[in-house]
This record gives sequence, structure tokens and C-alpha cells, in this order.
Amino acid sequence: MDLADATLDELREALAPAVAANAAFDGWNTAALDAAADSLGVDHDVARLAFSDGAVAMIDAWFAGVDRAMAARFTPEALAAMKIRTRITALVEARLEVLAANREALRRAAAVLAMPQNLVRAAKLGWRSADVMWRLAGDIATDYNHYTKRSLLASIYAATIAVFLQDDSEGHADTRAFLGRRIEDIMKFEKTKAGFLARASHRPSLSRFIGRLRYPVV
Repeated sequence: MDLADATLDELREALAPAVAANAAFDGWNTAALDAAADSLGVDHDVARLAFSDGAVAMIDAWFAGVDRAMAARFTPEALAAMKIRTRITALVEARLEVLAANREALRRAAAVLAMPQNLVRAAKLGWRSADVMWRLAGDIATDYNHYTKRSLLASIYAATIAVFLQDDSEGHADTRAFLGRRIEDIMKFEKTKAGFLARASHRPSLSRFIGRLRYPVV
């Protein structure tokens, strides 16, 4: 891609993977950014302008690229053929596979995002990735289910990353086992919630009763 006339958004997208590759050694800083810019023939000042918000902006762009790479591994038809549990598991595992090539950069990114001033941004990034995965999985909920599903997956994904960063097992088997147990917890929760809502829908409703008093059926 010719970056001579690229927009700042296009520069961020192009530079982010190279920044991550260098961040494993240099950390998420201007040294990693300058090295990435050199590898793509981008002026240092222009690259720094693209990431004027610093380390968190670099990490943000990298994670967005990881989401795109994860999505590219599946066709809608392939995902549709899976059960919902399998879809979510496959998506998380695919994201981890993309991240595996730069696990040290991820470790350093986690340390940056754990800083008190970055906690809100970190939560937003986790939510964004969870939202991407649920949407790819076919979730179209717009009520409170939209929020509970994403909150649960974001928390499980964060816990899985913590395991992943310490996992030296063959093929990250320990991480996969941990993820499997946590996904099972989501499915149990969703089943319990569905049962509760079904029972609640048959309970007497005070608002419906009052409405009938005011507007009786004729």
C-alpha cells in the first residue's frame, strides 16, 4: 500500500502491526513507532501525528487490527454452521492465535492498560472486542441482553488473556481449557436467565392490570 497520501486512519492501520512487532523489544513508545515508520517509509513526524495520543492509541490501533484479522479467518457461512458456543469459542481462540505472534507486545500492552489513568480506555477496548465477537457470532440483541452478553464475554476474555500470557503448555492447551470452562459458564448463565424470563412473563403484571382498569376490553 502506498502511504504517501494515506489518511491518518490509514496510517494507523498500516503502522499498528509493525509497532506491535517492535513494542515486544522497545515497549509501546516512540522508539517502537519510529522503527515501524522506518520499515514502511513513513516520516517520523507524520507517524507521531497519527498516534498523538501515545501508547494507548498504538495499542488501540493494534487491537482493531487483531479484530479484523480474527474476522477474516471465518466466512459467515462457516460461523452459521456452528452452534453458538462453538462460534464464540472459535472466535476467541482465533483472536488468541493472531495475538500469539506478539505475546510479549501483548504483555507490555496489558501493563500499559493496567495503569490507573488507562483503566477506562482499557474497559472500552475490551468491550469493543467482545462486541465484535458477538456480532460475528450473529447476535442482534438490542435490549439489556446486548449489554449482559458483552460484559460477560469481555470479563471472560480478560481473564483468558491473563492465563494466556503465563501459558507455556503445548499449543496453549491450558488457555483453551480455561476458555472452555468460562464459555460453559456463559452458556449456563444464559440458560438460567432465559428460564427466569420465561417464568417472569407468565406472572401477573401490575401495570397490565392497571391498564385494563383504565382501558377495559370491550
